[in-house]
Amino acid sequence: MPQDVYHSTGETRYIAFFDFDETYFPHACTEEQLMMVHELEEYLQWLASEQHVKIGWVTGSSLTQVEEKMKKARMRYLPHFISSNLGTEMWEVNASQCYRPIPEWEKRIARSGFSHGVVQEILDDLKNVYSIKLTPQTQFGQGTYKMNYYYYPASDTGVDYHLCIIRQLAFNHGVGININRCNPKAGDPENAYDVDFIPKGTGKKAAVSFMKKHYNVPSSSTLAFGDSGNDLEMVKTVEHGYLLGNATEEAKRKHDFITEGEYGKGIMEVCGRVFSRREWDSAMER
Repeated sequence: MPQDVYHSTGETRYIAFFDFDETYFPHACTEEQLMMVHELEEYLQWLASEQHVKIGWVTGSSLTQVEEKMKKARMRYLPHFISSNLGTEMWEVNASQCYRPIPEWEKRIARSGFSHGVVQEILDDLKNVYSIKLTPQTQFGQGTYKMNYYYYPASDTGVDYHLCIIRQLAFNHGVGININRCNPKAGDPENAYDVDFIPKGTGKKAAVSFMKKHYNVPSSSTLAFGDSGNDLEMVKTVEHGYLLGNATEEAKRKHDFITEGEYGKGIMEVCGRVFSRREWDSAMER
């Protein structure tokens, strides 16, 4: 496990939101990439302590999956908060590296009425009425508040129609939904779509909006970074929202702000413009 949590003192002035897979954490984990991860960690530690920035991960992965990947990358710092399972869980991380659920978010989940039974009704209608089959993502298992599936198009024709039906049925049942093209770099299959059923009022965009209020930080002092379609709403919800240079081509076509650098290099590129890069360089020289 990491050795520490990012140190922050005084009033929170900024929040930086990061997607985890293929944004903060590079799945290939080459030595060059890991060196950049560790340099990024040191830079974010400086931002947290000197610029009063809260660091948060907003990820489709579960806490267990995040911990496994952190171990693989030999990460040294935990963030201040983690919104896991596609923004359906919200955890603050204390100085003892313990996860504490945020009660206000848990109340939101409880009010949503989300259940596996309701999702099963949607799946049955898709199969029996519309002949649309969704395949469970069994390698990840189903979360308490996130049920994830793959949609494999039989051909290019009819995809939009099928996805529209899936969205409409979710809406009719009062269930939130996230649909985006899979990213094979993150371990997903080629030519497939992620279909995630989640409680209404949750997801990455909702998580960002909630944490801005939780820390009482204005939108003008927020940053977000992502790499794929399911990050688009998140990066569009903040003042400084960027896709990284390694983002999927599909996502890049839908967002105007893209970094030149990939992974940590792209993150530091943006932060160097928002914060004083000169102060960081001076700190490194000391």
